Amino acid sequence: MSRCCKGLHKGFAQEISGEQKGRLDCMLLEAKGSWAEAEKAYSSLLEDNPLDQVIHKRRVAMAKAQGNISVAIEWLNKYLEIFMADHDAWRELADIYLSLQMYKQAAFCYEELLLSHPTVPLYHLTYADVLYTLGGLENLQTAKKYYASTIDLTGGKNTRALLGICLCTSAIARLSKGRSKEDKESPELQSLAAKVLEKEYKQRAADKLGLLTSALRSLKI
Repeated sequence: MSRCCKGLHKGFAQEISGEQKGRLDCMLLEAKGSWAEAEKAYSSLLEDNPLDQVIHKRRVAMAKAQGNISVAIEWLNKYLEIFMADHDAWRELADIYLSLQMYKQAAFCYEELLLSHPTVPLYHLTYADVLYTLGGLENLQTAKKYYASTIDLTGGKNTRALLGICLCTSAIARLSKGRSKEDKESPELQSLAAKVLEKEYKQRAADKLGLLTSALRSLKI
């Protein structure tokens, strides 16, 4: 591999910039497992160009490759302080937080994604999932709204969001039991979502309809 890099340096001396050569050398160190040397070299390159996105992302990838997830989180957060509009980085950070069951931090990442990409159904859906997992009346009510917005954005075809509506309305009803003015729309909303789910299952997975009906019955308000 080192011969290959030398060949690239020699054969494309005029086409490859100094930065590109530096990156190649760093990636070679990574491939050899020379993590400390690679980190030192990346740091040196960043001193010359603090806005080099590729190098920032390589440092994150290198930390993950070593299993240093806390370091990967640190580098990603530092990267996002500079490149706040990078939605791929926000998603990557959210995925790491979810893998560590750090749901509040993951929710923050999806809030940032929703601010910059408000019409992407996946962000609405995953944010709702995170809030549902966090639990608590306020989170559940917000999750229900984002499941509903997912359904709107997908033309009523998102099965996961429809089931999320049923789960949220059931959980909200349990938590708000005995409170006179809590969430009067939930029974109707749950009924509508359940009907659409049953219709979808009849058409696409008739053999699973019985399981769905049983599950919905247990959630009914």
